[in-house]
Amino acid sequence: MWETMEFGAAHEGRPGVVLADGTEPKPVYFDTGSGANMHESSDWWIYDGTLGAPVATQLRGSCSCGWRGETRYPLDWETVERHSPERHDTCGPENDWDQHITEVADRAVPIPEELTALLAQVDQRLNALAGEAPLAALRAIATLEHTLTQAGRTAALNAEADDTAGNTIGPGLGLPDRDARSRLLRYTLRR
Repeated sequence: MWETMEFGAAHEGRPGVVLADGTEPKPVYFDTGSGANMHESSDWWIYDGTLGAPVATQLRGSCSCGWRGETRYPLDWETVERHSPERHDTCGPENDWDQHITEVADRAVPIPEELTALLAQVDQRLNALAGEAPLAALRAIATLEHTLTQAGRTAALNAEADDTAGNTIGPGLGLPDRDARSRLLRYTLRR
């Protein structure tokens, strides 16, 4: 799976599969024998026709937000190593997902350049300090956590107040609305 630090599970990418008829199959369920729980998977290599799974003929980029790549890449099962399918070349779908993430980020509200540079410096310095003086790093992190909690709460409350149309928060953060609302709630509930 592919993931970015900023968007996390809201935009988790993976190679998606397409059947010969052009449809996307449902997850495959595996009966493990006993109990009511059944294992479910939608990993691309499951769709090889064994164990009752349909046969995928193409791969494409897919994202947990619902996006699906337009480009389809032929899937030749003769070239897939059965014991290590993760080694199969899926860079085409991944590149398409990368482009999707770039487009999501481009539509989101930009972070001021000077803040981006400052955050990079803080990250670099904290990581160095963690090795040089771990207790000093922990004190600095505690201060930063307090700052983040206060600023996050204020920003979330102001974003909610500004959101008169009901749909600007999600696109502004580059997240589906449900995930954006969860993020705001996370910041407003922190104390």
